[in-house]
Amino acid sequence: MPDSSPIERTWSHLTRDEFFELAQLRTEVFFLEQRIDEPELDERDRDESTEHVWITDEHGPAAYLRVIVDDEPQPGNRDARRLIGRAVTRADRRGEGLSRRLLDHVIQRHGAEPLALHAQSYIQPLYAAVGFEAYGEEYLEAGIPHIGMYRAAQPAPTTDPVR
Repeated sequence: MPDSSPIERTWSHLTRDEFFELAQLRTEVFFLEQRIDEPELDERDRDESTEHVWITDEHGPAAYLRVIVDDEPQPGNRDARRLIGRAVTRADRRGEGLSRRLLDHVIQRHGAEPLALHAQSYIQPLYAAVGFEAYGEEYLEAGIPHIGMYRAAQPAPTTDPVR
């Protein structure tokens, strides 16, 4: 079985093939499965502060998410400037904990600051399991029920000095 460690790259470090495969996965899930009829790719994909994070296997990307950074917190994201989004898992790999592995990676890197996301409502328990709390009213985005979720900044664990 291939290594399922998360891979992380910014736009300038992605190869054309990597981005093509990531865009293909996002398109398969959002357009073909979920029938979303709104633009999927946007300028945030090419922003150098955006982190593209994924797990791959012998068939290509198996799970993916991106992390964007706003200069100022956007309305509805409380004080979070860092937003997790575009989370997808290939159909044949769902239920294996790949999304959780990606979330754990992001939280390990950025958990000392507040994080926000706009979750498809049925996936809310996944995000709650890693410390996100729902806020506000459920709303429709691209025809799918969503809920805002927030994870407060949590200080990095400290270790006691050896005595």
